[in-house]
Amino acid sequence: MANFVTIERGLGPGGRVAVVRFDRGDRINALSDDATRELTRVAQCFEDDAETSVVILTGGKSFSAGADMKAGGARSPTSTDVAALRRQFRIGPRLTRAWYEMDQVTIAAIEGFCIGGGLALAIALDFRIMARDAHIRIPEIALGMNMSWQTIPRMLQLIGPARTKQAVILADQRISAEEAYQWGLVEQLTEPEGTFNAAMELAAKVAAQPSIPVAMTKQTINRLAGALDDLASHMDLDQLTLTCLTEDHKEGVAAFRDKRKPQFKAR
Repeated sequence: MANFVTIERGLGPGGRVAVVRFDRGDRINALSDDATRELTRVAQCFEDDAETSVVILTGGKSFSAGADMKAGGARSPTSTDVAALRRQFRIGPRLTRAWYEMDQVTIAAIEGFCIGGGLALAIALDFRIMARDAHIRIPEIALGMNMSWQTIPRMLQLIGPARTKQAVILADQRISAEEAYQWGLVEQLTEPEGTFNAAMELAAKVAAQPSIPVAMTKQTINRLAGALDDLASHMDLDQLTLTCLTEDHKEGVAAFRDKRKPQFKAR
């Protein structure tokens, strides 16, 4: 495993809880391509783990700032070739799909901030616990691109169409922890630095249940709730590819790097 991802198994009742810590040590926890691939492999490593029934995902001081735009992350295109872009942009959906499809019940412990791709990852998990001083932001449209990684269908399931539009289209709006809780994006709030302990308490309750019917129930609910998600997945990828070839996207990224307000021209 890479230096920024660690796994601890054998915790909680019967040793059935595992903790995945994603911490790049920089208080940002950006999702570079390498980090995204590593977190995907971590989720996949639980496929044959019959001893673990709950997995907690936690960051360092912050959950994640999303794609690493400065280092050519999964949302910062390195080519104008459509086929190459489509291959590059599959990295993110693989990450969220791997966590969404895990048999184990998954819990996100969110401190600091949860931005863009970080939110896409968090809502692919089953439960989210958030510190009261943390916030969420979805900056993709401000960068001239659409929100992808099957985030829109999952947000619709959690908070409905109007709130999803509000969260995604108003790209400069910070969503406070209290708002996220009221909307239904997160299930529990804690005091700052209290999310991990709260996640462990919830994990212990789940781990005390018989793991086979728990896993079956989780998968049934996910399949029913997300029955139409795959129908939109190809559109998700192609929309991201298309928007990342626009002049507005180039302007959005340039403005982000220059720390200025973008000037979009609808082309």
